Amino acid sequence: MGDHTEEELPEYSPNPGRPRAGTRGFSCEHRYALQDRNGHDWISFKVKSRAADSKHMPLFFEGDTIKGEVQLELSKAETLKGLTITIRAGTTAVGQEEEIFLDRTEPIWTPASPSEAKVTGKHTHPFSISIPRDAMVAPVPKATPKSFSLPPTFSERASAAYIDYKLYVTVRRGGLRVNSKLSTSFVFLPRTVADYPSPLRTLAYAENVAILGPDADPEGWNVCDPVKITGTLFNARNVSVQCTVSDSGAFTYASNSPIPLLLTLRGTDVQALDLFATGTNLHLLRTVAIGSEAAKETGVRRSNNTFVSSVAKGVFWPHEAGAAAEISGTGDSGVRELRGELFVPKGSKQSFSFPRFACRYTFVLLPPQVPGFTPATEPEDPLLIQRITITMAGAPGVTPSSQIPPGYEVAFEGNYNVATGFLENGNQRFLHHTR
Repeated sequence: MGDHTEEELPEYSPNPGRPRAGTRGFSCEHRYALQDRNGHDWISFKVKSRAADSKHMPLFFEGDTIKGEVQLELSKAETLKGLTITIRAGTTAVGQEEEIFLDRTEPIWTPASPSEAKVTGKHTHPFSISIPRDAMVAPVPKATPKSFSLPPTFSERASAAYIDYKLYVTVRRGGLRVNSKLSTSFVFLPRTVADYPSPLRTLAYAENVAILGPDADPEGWNVCDPVKITGTLFNARNVSVQCTVSDSGAFTYASNSPIPLLLTLRGTDVQALDLFATGTNLHLLRTVAIGSEAAKETGVRRSNNTFVSSVAKGVFWPHEAGAAAEISGTGDSGVRELRGELFVPKGSKQSFSFPRFACRYTFVLLPPQVPGFTPATEPEDPLLIQRITITMAGAPGVTPSSQIPPGYEVAFEGNYNVATGFLENGNQRFLHHTR
């Protein structure tokens, strides 16, 4: 089953009040059919969705009603007991049976009398079935079912688990004849929207100017607690540098959007400061958890039920290289101030937590990767971990723009299947930090 690409998602327009994902409308028609032995379409159904193209799977949002029609074209009379439409969804871990969490059926047509059950020729029957916002699911095996918001479709090559939504039309036959089913998978996306940035940052984005720093726009920043970078430089001396990371403080971001960052280094070793300023090591990590503990924030994490991958790396540059945005500078030779950005890749799956399947994001700061420096901790031990939420859409009316100056762009290929580099070696340590 193919992934739904970012290009297929709708545009969003400004909307005062509570942010909500906009709509493209149900303008795309999809058709599916079953043929008889002569190659004739004896049953087909059409459905309209929000997809950009009929070659893609149908696309629906949380709360949508799926509408369409079923067409029968029978060359000879058959006895039918009725037509039904079904929405079914489930999670599947590789090598295991699918666990159904949604199964909703509505009648399309039922014969009112025995004579009406004898069907021949061409008949068209409209249908309508709504997608619920939640499902009753046991959080762990044998527990009392609870209400959970429906998770998004999840399908990736070589993934350890999948979430699949299907639409079925069933022809119920008379006598001992087997029922016929016609189905298609569809993409389902909850309507998650990023929070609005601060008013001053919103204005900066609207006017396409550099964003302000925390002194001028304190509402727009979250200053994390300082951390210490310690280790040995050139096998000759011990160094200790204080590092403070500031993020935008929104904690919710849409895919294909930037996360502004500031990084301040303080210390007495000028050489260490200069080296660390060129080797910043901040990553956006995605953690996919499966199994009975997946939805628990403190669940047991093992390498066979938790899969961590680096999907983006932060880019940093001296603040003088950017536009004339305000960052308080001290002129102190013992301070290095960097502006930075972590770009959420286009097409990133949104965050969600559901029984037996969860997708979470964090950005982590690791010891600098520079020649001659040996950190006092393991290279893959995080110095700082910050949980964030990735949403389906950005705040309506706000278009965050990248602030990276020319020459500082870094191409980064995310790996969604296997944790790379430090993650391959330090998976257990990272999992301990993110419980």
